[in-house]
Amino acid sequence: MTRTILVPVDGSDYARRALAFAATEFREANLVVLHVVDPFDASPTEEAIWNREFVERREREAEALLEEYEALATDHGVSIQTELVHGSPARAILGAVDDFDIDHIVVGSRGRTGAGRVLLGSVAETVAKRAPVSVTIVRPERE
Repeated sequence: MTRTILVPVDGSDYARRALAFAATEFREANLVVLHVVDPFDASPTEEAIWNREFVERREREAEALLEEYEALATDHGVSIQTELVHGSPARAILGAVDDFDIDHIVVGSRGRTGAGRVLLGSVAETVAKRAPVSVTIVRPERE
């Protein structure tokens, strides 16, 4: 039986779908919802990534996002543990496996194929390839 499920979230509908899936399929498990603040994920119009105000703003946005996920979990009748970390998303997710004694990861994915996946990379794919635990990738429904 799976005891602790990690659900990495980024504010996308794909991540919301992953949390809903985990809340439904793993009702008895502890759910750890993780958001990664990537200090290198800045648009050219944003201030320098090492600017403390920039980092603090990103942290406030992340905390508000995690509150949204807490409400979503409550809507599904489960409680969650939220965690905020800094770094590269894939590395931070993989590091969280040991940090939080994770048994399974449920991650949302856009389901890109071909050039889109190659050019943009895939955090879900990297996690699935490198994780020391089972990974469920929740993809969008087919239209």
